[in-house]
Amino acid sequence: MIKEDIGFREAGKFEETRFEKIHNVIFESSQEASLLVAREIANLIQRKNELNEPCVLGLATGSSPIKVYEELVRMHKEEGLSFANVVTFNLDEYYPMDKNDIQSYYHFMHEHLFNHVNIHPENINIPDGQVSAEELQQYCIDYEMKIISYGGLDFQLLGIGRTGHIGFNEPGSHVNSGTRSITLDHITRVDAASSFLGIDNVPRKAITMGIGTVRNAKRIVLLGWGISKAGIIKNTIEGEISSQVPATYLQEHNNTTFVLDTEASSELTRVKTPWLVKSCVWTDELKLKAVAWLSELTKKAFLKLTDKDYNDNGMSSLLTEEGTAYDLNIKMFNKMQQTITGWPGGKPNADDTYRPERSTPEKKRIIIFSPHPDDDVISMGGTFDRLIEQGHEVHVAYQTSGNIAVSNEEALKFAEISKALNPDSRMSDKLIEFLQNRTGNEIDSLEVRKLKGLIRRSESFGATRYLGLPDSNVHFLDLPFYETGTVKKNNLSDADIDIMCDIIERIKPHQIYAAGDLADPHGTHKVCLDSLFEALKRLKQESFMNDCWVWLYRGAWHEWESYQIDMAVPMSPDQVLKKRHAIFYHQSQKDGVMFQGDDSREFWVRVEDRNRLTAEKYHNLGLADYSAIEAFKRYHF
Repeated sequence: MIKEDIGFREAGKFEETRFEKIHNVIFESSQEASLLVAREIANLIQRKNELNEPCVLGLATGSSPIKVYEELVRMHKEEGLSFANVVTFNLDEYYPMDKNDIQSYYHFMHEHLFNHVNIHPENINIPDGQVSAEELQQYCIDYEMKIISYGGLDFQLLGIGRTGHIGFNEPGSHVNSGTRSITLDHITRVDAASSFLGIDNVPRKAITMGIGTVRNAKRIVLLGWGISKAGIIKNTIEGEISSQVPATYLQEHNNTTFVLDTEASSELTRVKTPWLVKSCVWTDELKLKAVAWLSELTKKAFLKLTDKDYNDNGMSSLLTEEGTAYDLNIKMFNKMQQTITGWPGGKPNADDTYRPERSTPEKKRIIIFSPHPDDDVISMGGTFDRLIEQGHEVHVAYQTSGNIAVSNEEALKFAEISKALNPDSRMSDKLIEFLQNRTGNEIDSLEVRKLKGLIRRSESFGATRYLGLPDSNVHFLDLPFYETGTVKKNNLSDADIDIMCDIIERIKPHQIYAAGDLADPHGTHKVCLDSLFEALKRLKQESFMNDCWVWLYRGAWHEWESYQIDMAVPMSPDQVLKKRHAIFYHQSQKDGVMFQGDDSREFWVRVEDRNRLTAEKYHNLGLADYSAIEAFKRYHF
């Protein structure tokens, strides 16, 4: 690794804490990190070329390395980076799996990298998912021996699964394991379910390089993106070596770097509780974070914390700065208290000095951006209802059609109803024939995608009408990046951003609500949020934007931490029930959700639990006792 290429510290010389056992670096975004990782790989390829030696790369699949591959392709096309001396070995492949299947890693690698660079086809090695069962064991031995024949891997790129697997080395894998077939862990199959349009379609087995194969690589870089990876990243970097978390074996490799974005690093001790690691510069945000943490740790309300509690838990420097626990406790209590409001659009004719929102204008124009046609009511249904009741001009903008999340069974039901109403309809015949004969991972036809989109639209109108919103204030943006007919989406384009800019310019909102939930298991939330951020950049100089505040909500997977919340909107038991009924209008998403993640609860159940737990957190900190709370964080642009 060339230190100046990537800006990493030398591998093995990392933060001197008693917690961390693997070198890691944290970046603001996965995009920035991916560019630098790609640069390290490119420099290695060029050095090997100068030595007239092959550059042997171990490559990974999944969402984590996509930006790395995109940058390598760009460097090939624009900077002349040659792959003529590159030999690649992929980590794994599902078994059985036809290489022409769109879910195969063979297809993935050619789509994202090999079809776009000048690598020799004979230098591409990807486990063959079509090897017969009788030949499989010998095939794995031969794959292993071929890697050895090249002198091992010069560089191994890795992602990490939520079970701690690298490649498909699931919990229980041996430290010296080689290339072999393996049975996939249930969690691994759940995480892959969105790509396969349901867990039933996910293969149960795979071929994978072994832990021993990976650990023999001269250089290892593991990519970790997103809040959903934060827990396993912490366990891997700070935990004991265990076969139950196979990635922990990398602690014994002397040239490994974990490259993380801020979300994936959020559970590391030096990030989550830096006062336990080093002296801190006590910003207002860090003070609130520390006191909230201490309150939860000691199970004491803010106003009951003592000097001893602070001193016993590594926070004496905070007390030195603030004076006494009494003074600090009151300050933090007031800060949390001031986030609570029953007037999310601002309370008219009220002093708003210590309120989260402005009191003027009394009636605001508001856009609620919803990535899918149900995130609005799932994530902020109570606040949505409150804004309408309090007389604001509310608009909801559904950023994508959500058509891919409608099952074939649900679509067939509507197609058959259409046929019954109009027996002569050729379109109904065409829809029914396609849905009844659809096989494997075949992409939906345009007609089927339109039907599924209409199902989601009708459900959205049901929910918004129930909340009292006029149809004229409901907007379906159908951002083009989403309309691929597959789980894999296109990159954001100017067409997407133009649509976002257009609706913001037309409405000129005083408030924007948007999904800040980046744990969405199929990534649409992040792309939708990026589209908003880009639109805000383009419109920032417009005069009306000076009066626009942006509030981020989180969806069905995670909630803001208490110290991150800038506005907390309490809900009464009646409002909780009303929100539930609004969610129920999205019937196609109620039972057997296609993109469930690892939580088997229905969306309405998990979100009610989340809102209740947020209220409990506030109460445990010593604040008022509410039935439920929806939480928001302000985004400053």
